[in-house]
Amino acid sequence: MSSFWIIVAFLLGFLIVFQIAKASEYVAILKGEERARNESNRINGFLLLAFLVVGLFGVWYCNHALKDRILGEPASDHGVRIDRMLYITLAITFIVFVITQVALFWFAYKYQEKEGRKPYFFPHNNKLELIWTVIPAITLTVLVGFGLYYWYEITGEAPENAQVVEVTGSQYKWEFRYPGADKKLGKKYYREINPLKNNSLGQVWSDPDNHDDIVASQEVHLVVNKPVKFIIYAKDVIHDVGLAHFRMKMDAVPGMPTTMWFTPKFTTREMKQKNGDDFEYEISCDQMCGKGHFSMRGVVIVESQAEYDVFISKQKAQYAIAMEAEKGNPATPSPSGDSTQNKSTSISAVTTKVIQ
Repeated sequence: MSSFWIIVAFLLGFLIVFQIAKASEYVAILKGEERARNESNRINGFLLLAFLVVGLFGVWYCNHALKDRILGEPASDHGVRIDRMLYITLAITFIVFVITQVALFWFAYKYQEKEGRKPYFFPHNNKLELIWTVIPAITLTVLVGFGLYYWYEITGEAPENAQVVEVTGSQYKWEFRYPGADKKLGKKYYREINPLKNNSLGQVWSDPDNHDDIVASQEVHLVVNKPVKFIIYAKDVIHDVGLAHFRMKMDAVPGMPTTMWFTPKFTTREMKQKNGDDFEYEISCDQMCGKGHFSMRGVVIVESQAEYDVFISKQKAQYAIAMEAEKGNPATPSPSGDSTQNKSTSISAVTTKVIQ
């Protein structure tokens, strides 16, 4: 209630000041104080020019001082091209910005109200209309064309030798699945999701391709200078895989897999040498997904092929983890899989609905 009265008081104060200013202006006109008003216009004109100069200098300074601190060097091959497209767009819009702002403030100064000056109305000009319609249209078409080209490249087919990683978002964490020695990700089905049975992704154990798949949470390992394809899922609501250092971003939509691929350029170790020991490649959720959205953060570790092979060799397949847990708790119903032949019929019935 107190906030309401504060707003009411603020509005009343504004109206009072506005009315006083208008009354003062009318009194000045009635007294013939045109000279004072012209002087005021002249001062305002000079102030507008000063604001123009200071403002343009501020834009230049902010761009010069902050451009390397906000995004930093792109860490992927696609990121280099995306940054190039961004800088071209900024250059074009900056030229337009400077021209329009200089014209705006110069006209406010040059054509300020003066005694004896009459306004000139310029209602229409076909040539000008054509110029400021066609030129922006052509420019935007070219920019959008480049954007679509890069978009289809990022979301298109990855190279044959690309590393494949499945990314699954849920409130509020990331889970990653790597194919095993067979280089294939096994099938999964949402009805098979059961964290109590060590199957948080819904892997179908009857599919042999699942038996060597590795599942990890909150930390994903990638190989430097090797293309990687992300296959992206969501369990509950729309999430968004945000990789700011790689200039990549893709929605994670329930029931609709999305993909993107890129090639990391620098290892985490190299980036630490450039940016400090506290540097980490971050995978964030760039979609407001609930009250715990702020905590949905993962880490990307980019390393050499040898280091990645060592990491993979130390991991245990999720199928083995689930089967070991099953053996240690015989009272729990067996998950569907090759080890439970009595459920083979029901599994074959649902595999037609499996999400690949």
